Amino acid sequence: MILSIGEILADLIGEEAQIVRMYCGGAPFNVAVNAKQAGAQVCFVGKAGRDVVGDFLENACGKFGLDECRILRDPVRNTTLAFVTLDRGERKFSFFRRDTADFHLNRKELRGVWERADLVHIGSLMLSERSGQVFAKSLVRRAKREGKTVSFDMNLREDLFADADAARRAYRYFVEEADILKLSEDEVCFYTQTKDVQTGIAALGDREGVLFVTLGASGSYFRCGKLEGTVPSEPLVPVDTTGAGDAFFGEILARMDGQHWRSWDRARFTEALAAANARGGAVTQFRGAVRAVSDPT
Repeated sequence: MILSIGEILADLIGEEAQIVRMYCGGAPFNVAVNAKQAGAQVCFVGKAGRDVVGDFLENACGKFGLDECRILRDPVRNTTLAFVTLDRGERKFSFFRRDTADFHLNRKELRGVWERADLVHIGSLMLSERSGQVFAKSLVRRAKREGKTVSFDMNLREDLFADADAARRAYRYFVEEADILKLSEDEVCFYTQTKDVQTGIAALGDREGVLFVTLGASGSYFRCGKLEGTVPSEPLVPVDTTGAGDAFFGEILARMDGQHWRSWDRARFTEALAAANARGGAVTQFRGAVRAVSDPT
């Protein structure tokens, strides 16, 4: 079973006629939904405020069919908001987040789901706060002790940090310790301070686990031990790219959970990346990061 831990928030996406519409969002929540829709057993744990946005998220969560969706409610702090602007389908984020609920999690709140998890996926938004870093590191150490697989997606939000170096320091432990690591091509270059993705991938060095890199319209890349390869994606005109990387990773994790993926051959990785590219592409064809199966097309 996959346990995804971290932020759930509202994406406020500007639409026509100056209308702003609210959607469920937050990278680890999006990953959880996509992994479930790809056939995995999935639980999600996150925190929202006791406000109307938190009510919206809690009510909407039931539509996605997760095996458990534990949205905790903070009586003091508000729910995190992400304002999203679109330019020909490409999105930019601006966060409303000052001591909001998403990173105020503790290990006691994981009781009953942690024990059942084989794969633990950790959201990155909490890493912009010291308390979130401490909590997330404790989860990685515990997961390693207990033989669980650790998954991490950088999901870079540089504006939440004091500067670029602070962001790199916050991400470093998780980049180094994750068994399954996913980065975008921009994140590879940002983290390694290189100018092109090939140089950046080389700068990351050899890994104990597996590295996935999304390459936008060019597809995706994997490296696991001596194996590596790139899988192209089908060309699409995006409506909204919000959540495309999360959809890609949800498909990947669903295929890897409970599997001996360290011994996969090239064909198995290629098959997984092709399916993940397709899932990521499908998400770009509607507004918002996730859609319930029952939602209208």
